[in-house]
Amino acid sequence: MEDGDMLSLESGTADDVVEVLKKFIDRHNQMFTFHDLNDNGRRQKLWVSLFHRLEKSEERSCHRYCLNCIRIISRDKTELNELVCTKCLEILLHRAGLVSQEELLSSDNELPVNYEVMSEAMKCLCNIIFNCPSAQVLISRNRSLGGIVKQLQTYKDPELPQDIKFFSIKMLFLITALCEGVTPEMKNELLMYLKDVLDLILKEVGRMRGDKKGAASSDMKIIMSDDQVTLTCEVLKTLFNLTVKSREQPSVGEKEAEDARFLHLASLLHDLLLCETQSCDKRCELHKHVVNLLMNVPDNCYEKLLTPAHRSPHDPPKESEYDGKNMEALVLLLDFLDSKLDMAEQNMKSQNDLCPTLFLLTKCVRHHRSIRKFLRQRVLPPLTEVHTRPEEGSTLRNKLCRLLTTPFTQVRGLVEEFLFILCKENVMRMVKYTGYGNAAGFLAKRGAMLGGSGNLDSGSGAQYSSDSEDSDTEEYKKYKSQINIMTGCYEKPHPNPMASMSEEQKEYEALELVKKLDQLARDGVVQPCRIGEDGRPEPVGQVLELIEDISQQQPKPTQDDD
Repeated sequence: MEDGDMLSLESGTADDVVEVLKKFIDRHNQMFTFHDLNDNGRRQKLWVSLFHRLEKSEERSCHRYCLNCIRIISRDKTELNELVCTKCLEILLHRAGLVSQEELLSSDNELPVNYEVMSEAMKCLCNIIFNCPSAQVLISRNRSLGGIVKQLQTYKDPELPQDIKFFSIKMLFLITALCEGVTPEMKNELLMYLKDVLDLILKEVGRMRGDKKGAASSDMKIIMSDDQVTLTCEVLKTLFNLTVKSREQPSVGEKEAEDARFLHLASLLHDLLLCETQSCDKRCELHKHVVNLLMNVPDNCYEKLLTPAHRSPHDPPKESEYDGKNMEALVLLLDFLDSKLDMAEQNMKSQNDLCPTLFLLTKCVRHHRSIRKFLRQRVLPPLTEVHTRPEEGSTLRNKLCRLLTTPFTQVRGLVEEFLFILCKENVMRMVKYTGYGNAAGFLAKRGAMLGGSGNLDSGSGAQYSSDSEDSDTEEYKKYKSQINIMTGCYEKPHPNPMASMSEEQKEYEALELVKKLDQLARDGVVQPCRIGEDGRPEPVGQVLELIEDISQQQPKPTQDDD
């Protein structure tokens, strides 16, 4: 910016200011750093001049351009901490309409409201809060949260533009993520209003489809527009911030009120899962944020993901129906997991994106019996294909088994826990569906390599019924004796390589093998181990110790019930 332009900003007319700022905006609109403002204090002079113009109500014709320029400059963190002050934030909050209605009208008497100026001011505030630590401290102390709450109360106004709704929620998201000082009382108030926003969106799209109640159901799908999905995702992100940090132990009355809030929230999230979107990408984005928020919901609220199955007694049960419940929300979560598994196989770096969905499903199956039994049918159905390894194929079971050997420890741990709980923490059933080789690391950690459940170390808290039933298919029973427990699949009988050897030759080869293993152990290449009494591997001093009590090293079979 030239010296003449700076002079026009400081002392020129409103029209002069507009002309100068238009040139600046056109030149810098796609830039994020502004080296030309670093000389001779131009950045500070420009900043002060913009807010001086912005403060004057009579120069409202240039306010939009001033705000546009502030939004561009605030992308750059250079000197931003020094530039932002309480007065600047107050001016921006006022232009954003985040003050009381009385104050807004008494100061400007500006009717009708200029939504374009409000939107630009909110964008400026979002940039400043994100890039400026000093602004984060100041925002925690001023009236911004109260102004946003008042803004949330106007969302029912059909004339309120979508971008005003979006950027006020965006600003709230940044405050709850970056600013300290959001009190528990304010959190509860924000939770209430944000849930109302979600409810309002669901009712709005329901009316668009002619559904007077605005409720999602399997018979009438709600289709959300891209703008509605974008706003919903921003609300979900903010709700995540408000619910992710646990408070001090609430009193009995507070606990009841909190449970009621979360039950209502879980019901809304169920409806959002069932919504259709105009594009697959938006649907994936919506489900991602629903899953993230469901992780913060207490375990007893997952009942709201199930709804009573409504059908005529003469109609056949639907595929998503189980135990008198409509499991469509769980089916959608499994489909979302399946799509994430496909993405993870194409790009290993995206494997960590699986963690939220795996964590949520693990919580569901751990604490809800009907969900566990339904997901068991979907993920680990009775075996009919026993000629291929568990990790080979395209089913959910195959994809999850491939992750049992992934180097990403967090993903591997969640997959192990999820599958183990689906197997009712039964070691032999886990081995049956995954193969001993895939499950060995997990069983070693759990002290379950001798069989049993390893419940002493699981800490899952899951309660399993004592009922059982034979879940083996005819094909599995036919080949069961020829299934290799290590690979988890059928193998044709191999010829005995020692059939033509004499007893002396067998003894010689055995001794040679022991010598080679002993040499590898002495060189530190391998560490021979055996299974200890606690079910975990323990090192042995000599290879010959491996033959002692060999009968104790075999897994103890248990009843393979459901």
